[in-house]
Amino acid sequence: MRHVTFRQLRTFSEVIRTGSFAAAAQALHLTPPAVTVQMRELETRAGLPLFERTNARIEPTEAGREVLKTAHQIEIALSECVDALSGLRGLQGGHVSIGVVSTAKYFAPQALGAFARAYPNVEIRLDVGNRAAIIAALDANTLDLALTGRPPQDLPVDQAAIGAHPHVIVARPDHACARRKRLAPAVLATETFLVREPGSGTRMLMERFFADSHVTPRIGMEMGSNETIKQAVMAGLGIAFLSAHTVAVELTDGRLVRLDVAGLPIVRQWFIVKLARRRLLPAAEALRQFLIQEGRKFMPEIPSITSGVVRKRVRRATSR
Repeated sequence: MRHVTFRQLRTFSEVIRTGSFAAAAQALHLTPPAVTVQMRELETRAGLPLFERTNARIEPTEAGREVLKTAHQIEIALSECVDALSGLRGLQGGHVSIGVVSTAKYFAPQALGAFARAYPNVEIRLDVGNRAAIIAALDANTLDLALTGRPPQDLPVDQAAIGAHPHVIVARPDHACARRKRLAPAVLATETFLVREPGSGTRMLMERFFADSHVTPRIGMEMGSNETIKQAVMAGLGIAFLSAHTVAVELTDGRLVRLDVAGLPIVRQWFIVKLARRRLLPAAEALRQFLIQEGRKFMPEIPSITSGVVRKRVRRATSR
């Protein structure tokens, strides 16, 4: 296999993708006999059958799947090489894929827009999802970077904090507790909470907060969207534990209020994360550095949380 050519591997990949020698030949602008010769040579070098015909399609054997995986890895390596060379020419090209937890969508697009204006030739792919989905994509090596409020504990990563991330409990302005001060968490045990789905970082932080307070919150509805939760709270269906960045506009214009609950706000950090084993290409590294240095500038101001409280709770949270 040491003398297998890249052309043979690419042809093999196309045969498997299209399901036939003839279709692969057409896609690659080759003649069918040329494809047949290349595949015969590839099987000879492998020393094992690489194809089998099932339901009028050519499918890979177990050995063929190993070769296909190698061909895919080589394609990725070549693509990374092209990006790296482009980066060495001054970021006049390249691409970067970043996953953003849904709570961060209230500021991440503005930060990415600023980066795109600074590096207009860099292609950015943005994926938005809950924390579990974004970390899974990072682990699968389909993302260069992930922006999350809680880095994974069971995955070797490099992480850098980019700004404070406060969490609060919000309600309608006419809620019975809206004007009360220093509410004990136990007071909220009879309230109906509207929550994110399991796997959400916000949901996990809420559960930890109430567990530490020895309170079992009453869950009313699970919703997969912060926007839906906000609308439901404003409609009087319950209260919610949310990232303050998701409700900054509603707190400012008075459609929601922050309940003054002892122990809140909980202030964590936003992190930009990459796999420790992954070597970032210039475009991805440029975006990482941009977010570390400039990211906090794009985070919403939270009118009902003083900077002193945030600083105090950041120190407490980061010391844990």
